Amino acid sequence: MEVDVADSAGASVPRATSGFAGLAAENRRLRAETARRRLVDLATGVLAAQLGLSTIEAYDHLTALADATGLSAEDLAADVVNGVAAPGDPRVTPPEPLPSGLARRLRRTAVAAEAAEDVGDGVHTLLEGGLAPLGADSLWLWRTVDGCLRLAGHAGVGAAEATAWQWIPPAAPGPFRGALAENTPVWMEGALGAAAQGEGRGPAVEADDPTPLPGARPGAGRAVLPLRRRGATVGVALVGWPGPVAFGTALRRAVGGLMDVAAAVLDRPDDEEPGAPVLVDVLDALAHPGALLRTDTVTGEPVLEHANEAAQTALGGIPPAEDRSLERVFPHTHGELARLVLRARHTRHPQHAPHLPPGRAAPPPGPLLDVRVLRAGAERAVVLWHAASDPGIATGRAVSRLQSVATFQDSLTGGDTVWSEQAYALFGMSRDEAALPLLALRGRIHREDGDALTDLLRTLTDRRSGAQAVLRIVLPEGSVRHVRVAAEPLLEEDTVTGFVGVYQDVSATRRTELALTATFDHLTAVRDQAELRHQLALQLQQAIVPEATALRELPGGLTVAARYRPAAEEYQVGGDWYDVLPLPSGKVLVTVGDIAGHGIDSVTGMVALRNAQRALAFTGRPPGQLMSWLNEVTLRTDGSTATSVCALYDPESGELVWSSAGHLPLLLVRDGRARLLDPPQDILLGAVPAYTYEERRTALRAGDTLLLYTDGLVERRHDGIGAGLARLVAAAGRLAAGGSPERLVDGLLGTEMGDTDDDTSVVAVRVRHPGEPTADDTRVAGVVVNSPDADGS
Repeated sequence: MEVDVADSAGASVPRATSGFAGLAAENRRLRAETARRRLVDLATGVLAAQLGLSTIEAYDHLTALADATGLSAEDLAADVVNGVAAPGDPRVTPPEPLPSGLARRLRRTAVAAEAAEDVGDGVHTLLEGGLAPLGADSLWLWRTVDGCLRLAGHAGVGAAEATAWQWIPPAAPGPFRGALAENTPVWMEGALGAAAQGEGRGPAVEADDPTPLPGARPGAGRAVLPLRRRGATVGVALVGWPGPVAFGTALRRAVGGLMDVAAAVLDRPDDEEPGAPVLVDVLDALAHPGALLRTDTVTGEPVLEHANEAAQTALGGIPPAEDRSLERVFPHTHGELARLVLRARHTRHPQHAPHLPPGRAAPPPGPLLDVRVLRAGAERAVVLWHAASDPGIATGRAVSRLQSVATFQDSLTGGDTVWSEQAYALFGMSRDEAALPLLALRGRIHREDGDALTDLLRTLTDRRSGAQAVLRIVLPEGSVRHVRVAAEPLLEEDTVTGFVGVYQDVSATRRTELALTATFDHLTAVRDQAELRHQLALQLQQAIVPEATALRELPGGLTVAARYRPAAEEYQVGGDWYDVLPLPSGKVLVTVGDIAGHGIDSVTGMVALRNAQRALAFTGRPPGQLMSWLNEVTLRTDGSTATSVCALYDPESGELVWSSAGHLPLLLVRDGRARLLDPPQDILLGAVPAYTYEERRTALRAGDTLLLYTDGLVERRHDGIGAGLARLVAAAGRLAAGGSPERLVDGLLGTEMGDTDDDTSVVAVRVRHPGEPTADDTRVAGVVVNSPDADGS
């Protein structure tokens, strides 16, 4: 087959519009275009050097010549490159030139092979585009590795044989040793009677090496050629023909030129893992349908890699290689088949299905019967099926369904009891022992099941109707088997003459029921415990951190509003806390924090840290020292970590001193504009011991509002924290008009800036202007009336 690069790279090649087929078509088009450009660029460089032209002038000259001669740019480029690639030694008679069509084709093939992505692609390009038109039907490339030859790529040969010749030791067959030792080709003409060695200028010599060669048929022509790269032998190539061949000068030149390119192809990565070709050969040897699937590297879904002849016939043909998804190859069964492949891959056990699609008829070419799916490595699976039911397989399935069922017939008029063969195994008895009648089972059952057997027999004999019961049969070795007995009475007129029925082993079902019951009881207990823990955590959290606190007036003209919003998801009680506490020194402690995790452990850790921070604040130490102490408390509590910000406000100086342990920055609203305060870059609590936290100092003025919050207020699942902080600044500036802390915190929670369903704490502290009404002032008919103090004075 001849590969016409010019045609495959033309603008008229249609491009697939969607899916994997589009990607594959685009990939082929780009590779063909790359090969075409490579050839044209080579010719352009040659013309530029020979004619002293610039690159652009040389390209224009090339296209003008192509138009004038009626040749394509690729064909003319091939002629130019071939012209300079010929031997130029004036002392040697120039060889007879190859026919122009052959020379152009070989040059295009060489350029396309050099542009191949891997060795396998390059080998197939060399065989199909160059060697096959010369009569060859196979190509092998080996790479030299530590004195041995390792197969790097092959085309036109069986995969099983390729696996057998993966490695050739130093004691290689004679033609290989000759090619490697003398760096000269070995030409073996086959049944024509000679094997010529060297360059073919002397008489042919007989090849007497009896060592077999890979891929060769008796009497077939072969050529073994060294592959040289940068002055060194890097491998060996073997070209095979289907029969005898006469190696003329032109044929040797053409093959040798292509093998110069094959040496460059060896620089590409190897094409495929060994083992997959063997599976292909095994499937091709089967008489019933079989297919090899692999996981697509782009979609992660199984796609068809190979189908044997029987499978292609059963499927009515297979689609092109670029679009072999399961949905395309198996349009009516792809869903069920994909699930079988997934289970086989995860369980590492073969999967079976008697009929795909299950429970319904499939349009032509019909359903897949007796389907088996086997894992074949990490990325592959083998699918085997039948187009018509196999009686042997169907019979085996029927027997397997009835292995736990046995029939019996008892006679009450002096006849014998008759068991089916399965009954003896069910009762743990040999075929030499006498079958037990239903009336004699009492000695073989568990003593607690005696009443159940009595009720069964009474129904059969007294009521003369069918009945069933589950009895525990005690086997001779002492184990117990649960057996369901279903029986019908045999009647002659009004007399019961015997029983007929079945025994069914239901031990597995009974064990499953018991296990499910125990599991259900355990899950119920776990659920009750989880609910109890949740309620305790919720009550503890609400007692320490209420969802809303009334507006509070604090010393120094501070007005405070705080809110806590619990997590949206059930059982996601979190570890957020806030605290606003006047201290004996006259200063005011303002803090928020967030302990990692959810649930009772998180809440109890939060309570411990909040109470510890409260107690430490009474020492009068600055926030940096308080935070260092709280870090040591966190390390010695329960191994959790937490973020926190701790601030002390001095009403006399109006100064706010604060420290941050990995927490989000404070937000200051002043004169209707909001901005974030740059926090210290200190680590979170509980990370490392003996850590010293920095302090920041911020002067607050009358009318300022300070906002402390946790990450649940601003975090989004698919957005960065920077974007969330920007939204917070914009919203705070908009809501701060009027100066009410309550309006600010309620408005921020109502904007739903965060969407992680995490719990959230928000504290707003405002410095009042002198003479500004306090939160305890109430308005009645537009008149401000001071409400009494909490103590009634």
